[in-house]
Amino acid sequence: MVILCASILLTGAMLSVRPSPVMQAQNAKNPIIWADVPDPSIVRVGHDYYMSSTTMHMSPGVPIMKSHDLVNWKLISYAYDVLDHTDALDLLDGKNAYGKGSWASCIRYHRGTFYVSTFSFTTGKTYIYSTKSPEKGPWKKISFSPAFHDHSLFFDDDGRVYLVTGAGDIRLVELKSDLSGPKPGGVDQVIVHNASAVAGGEVGLRAEGSQMFKVNGKYYLCNITWPKGDMRTEIVHRADSITGPYEGRVMFHDQGVAQGGMIDTPDGKWYAYLFQDHGAVGRIPFLVPMKWVDDWPFVGVDGKLPDSLDIPVGPSLGASDIVASDEFNEKTLPLAWQWNHNPGNTLWSLSARPGFLRLTTGRVDDEVVHARNTLTQRTFGPTCSGTTLLDASGLKDGDVAGLVALQGKYGFVGVRRSSDELSVVMTSAESGKPVEVQSIPISVKRVYLRIDCDFRNRADLATFFYSLDGKAWNPIGAPLHMRYDLSHFMGYRFGLFNFATKTPGGSADFDRFHIGSGH
Repeated sequence: MVILCASILLTGAMLSVRPSPVMQAQNAKNPIIWADVPDPSIVRVGHDYYMSSTTMHMSPGVPIMKSHDLVNWKLISYAYDVLDHTDALDLLDGKNAYGKGSWASCIRYHRGTFYVSTFSFTTGKTYIYSTKSPEKGPWKKISFSPAFHDHSLFFDDDGRVYLVTGAGDIRLVELKSDLSGPKPGGVDQVIVHNASAVAGGEVGLRAEGSQMFKVNGKYYLCNITWPKGDMRTEIVHRADSITGPYEGRVMFHDQGVAQGGMIDTPDGKWYAYLFQDHGAVGRIPFLVPMKWVDDWPFVGVDGKLPDSLDIPVGPSLGASDIVASDEFNEKTLPLAWQWNHNPGNTLWSLSARPGFLRLTTGRVDDEVVHARNTLTQRTFGPTCSGTTLLDASGLKDGDVAGLVALQGKYGFVGVRRSSDELSVVMTSAESGKPVEVQSIPISVKRVYLRIDCDFRNRADLATFFYSLDGKAWNPIGAPLHMRYDLSHFMGYRFGLFNFATKTPGGSADFDRFHIGSGH
């Protein structure tokens, strides 16, 4: 096997494994990451920045990234391996947590400890994780009811701790000092009624996505709202006391870039970090210059989203390790991988056949979105490709294994065993139901599979290929018109899968997974 030595680096402008001197002289461009990194929350500790994001039903969850300049990010850990065990999170008994799991997180640093909080309507709980070192862990977990929607964890200067939460009406809930739940007799009140009103017009999406900050003694509450017939809009309210009264205004209104917060640099610059719904690739983060005028944050260049930023791209570009090629030679999986729902750990292995990922079926399923142990990575823009080499020797009659472009309206290229015969198949669920578009009998057991994704100008097109030698590629099936579906609430992902339609116990061995910038 060939081992890839170069890290893959991802940015809104390009994907590269070795930036040239010309690239290093350029300034960073928006989006800062052209991949699904929604609900960003950022905190600065000294000269370093830490960001958390949302990956919902994926495990491990709540990815943590680190940066030295706000544009070059490295994935360093996850807040949890498994959120909780329920039938929905475990893909059991016909239940699933697509589009659910954990939602918007908040990362904070207080007195030498990092805190990451999130919530889940799937479990009805709020979760707070803490660690001294996000890179090394371990993460300590606290959970309690209820699930506080889109909350911001806030440590005030007087030692009191709060969650700022809600939709439409924004509520302040004081926590116990040990963060184990709401404080009996503590503050629990609405601090901003109908927060969306400052955006004007009839409300479509009520104000949510709260992020609270304290700057020069004033409290600033950032939210997203979406007036009907308009675009996603960032709003801000401020007050001299955390309980109010608050006054508000529109913070940013351009190209639907909204939901996030504000961050300063060691040299006194300020930026807003926000994201944009960007079609099938998902929700992608932007960085927008910000300045203070009369104690109000003014965001953008003349109120508009800039294409470039006054930050050099540096020695790397965008985000590293958020996607990664893998030869499956190591004892553990790279951080770029996440399981679709909680994995069944007895049914996958990197050691059963060294140098391969083995996925073994443990039950019968009717389609790939119901199957356990699908291993996923993000797709990314503007174009990308995922390639794998599958050894189908261990498949049983009725098994299907391969590579999927995973979302509600998915498509896959794979190998199906029928009795003693193998076929390469392409299946599309573009219509909402899976349809086998093409099947081609093959006489070999090792097959290369590839999916190319094109997100340029929101083309959102996936095409499928197979090869018997890794050199001559043959298209199969039909292109998939990818659609961002709220049933999954996530950008498309590459996924390695194996599911049984007749008898469990068959295995698929994946020799490698290579990710690239497209063909």
